[in-house]
Amino acid sequence: MRDLPMDVLISRHPLLAGLPNDILLLLAGCARNVPFHAGTLLLSEGDTADTFYLIRRGRVGIEVHDPRRGRVVVETVGPGSVVGWSWLFPPYRWHFDARAIDEVGTIALDGACLRTKAEADPVVGYELMKRLSNVLLERLQATRVRLLDLYGDGKVS
Repeated sequence: MRDLPMDVLISRHPLLAGLPNDILLLLAGCARNVPFHAGTLLLSEGDTADTFYLIRRGRVGIEVHDPRRGRVVVETVGPGSVVGWSWLFPPYRWHFDARAIDEVGTIALDGACLRTKAEADPVVGYELMKRLSNVLLERLQATRVRLLDLYGDGKVS
């Protein structure tokens, strides 16, 4: 089977679906296929945040380290999700670990390349920010629901 061009691959990911072809071609210049074996870290807390991952297959656990319990998975994401938006915000450092739970296929986008293209073309930057802001909002809402589950109804006694 012949490999698909990168612009076609990224156009099939929900985050970038529907973007105009010229923007897809521009973003494809920052992208490459990167697989991960189960147990492999995609990113590590404190390291330089330089890559943005579009998850094509498999599951990724977003982890924090608890001194008492060790690694704690705070969220699991799968195909159609994204991992790692710290490439957008100075000082460009990861705030979590992300580990492949099983075999994971990603499209890795170079963060510096994306920032350069977004800054050079405000239309590209605005499209990326709209889409990423939606992901951030969804993740914050999911965290809120998990906290309500963890701490009850939130009523003060």
